[in-house]
Amino acid sequence: MSQCAVILAGGQANRMGGGDKGRLMLGDQSLIQRVIERITPQVDAVVLNANGDLSRFDDLDLPVVADSIEGFPGPLAGVLAGMDWAAEQGHEWLISVAADTPFFPRDLAAKLAEHDTPVVLAATPDPERGRLPQPTFGRWRVALRDDLRAALNEGVRKIRQWTQAQGETLVVFDEGDFFNINTPDDLAWAEQHLK
Repeated sequence: MSQCAVILAGGQANRMGGGDKGRLMLGDQSLIQRVIERITPQVDAVVLNANGDLSRFDDLDLPVVADSIEGFPGPLAGVLAGMDWAAEQGHEWLISVAADTPFFPRDLAAKLAEHDTPVVLAATPDPERGRLPQPTFGRWRVALRDDLRAALNEGVRKIRQWTQAQGETLVVFDEGDFFNINTPDDLAWAEQHLK
């Protein structure tokens, strides 16, 4: 079963000097370079989802797709853009990852692929609820793209509002796997973690 990955470039690093958060340096590489390096061995192809001037990512030598739904409706629109690209390339499955989360598991795609439900999301342990979903990290059946497009056009914005309707499966990983960089303190912690 052919699968590819979409890297969700997400919002800008306004609290960290502006610009694309994925371009922040962690050690000798940007966050997005680390994400590309981590996901590439796990899938057959990689595409980047971003909006605005897409040429700003030319140096990454990856295809870049913009949201097809107007108004920046959030991560689900990035997943849809990835699904549309995946369908054009003949892939059956899409793995989504966030550009600001450099330590996600090196076996993410393989563990998600152990489940054949249409949507499989990563989760971390949660003492109160058992599992805490990490919904920007998932495996999506590309054939669901028309359903997702319709949901977005109807105003659905919350990832789990749509994934639960698809009969999602949650796969639990270690808590630290999905540490994302939102503040200068987060970046400093990540620098220490690298050492």
